Amino acid sequence: MFKNIPIIGIMPLYDKEKDSYWMIPGYMKSLEEAGAIPMMLPLTERAEELDYFLETCDGFLLTGGQDVTPELYGEERKPVCGETSALRDSMDKYIFTHAVQENKVILGICRGIQIMNAVSGGTLYQDLPSELESDIEHHMQPPYDRTAHMVDLVRDTPIFQLLQEEKIPVNSYHHQGVKVIGKGFQKMAVASDGLVEGIYMPDKKFVWGIQWHPEFSYKKSSYSQKIIEKFVTKAKES
Repeated sequence: MFKNIPIIGIMPLYDKEKDSYWMIPGYMKSLEEAGAIPMMLPLTERAEELDYFLETCDGFLLTGGQDVTPELYGEERKPVCGETSALRDSMDKYIFTHAVQENKVILGICRGIQIMNAVSGGTLYQDLPSELESDIEHHMQPPYDRTAHMVDLVRDTPIFQLLQEEKIPVNSYHHQGVKVIGKGFQKMAVASDGLVEGIYMPDKKFVWGIQWHPEFSYKKSSYSQKIIEKFVTKAKES
């Protein structure tokens, strides 16, 4: 019945104040519309549980959420760094590193690109407004399905080959970002202020990180739809 329908494991969102797990519907709905079965994982660092999902899922979506702990990329926490979650960092790191080793497909969105980069030896801006001079609004106000700025797509990269555009409009809701690109990654999208907004692993089936939010824009943006569809298509090949 479910043959050739990929299962995508989704990292849970965590609300510390309410002590609850939650999920933005667009993460799941966009995957469903692309032909996948989404599955939100429990927030845990127990290896036996995470190993089960690594065996069960065909791919993983690393979602947004709290800031990445600066110690993870060798820096001291600055006052401008926001709330972090050590458990979320540990879980994301475990899933990402093992999924890469097993050549599973991975899509990192917002915090997702940041944690992927950080655990691969890269660094992050702890706070873009104070650390990167820019006239771009990286932290937009709602509604989040509209354009905040443009990004340039790097030629001869998978995202350029997929979208066949030199520039695309994106939404933007973040205050951290990729500073130094991690080992094994190459850039594939850059904002006009120089901020890297898309990275990928060229020697893997599909390991992409993007800084914008297709989970909010997939209903309106054909670019967002194509990215999610490509992710799911690659997961079907697992």
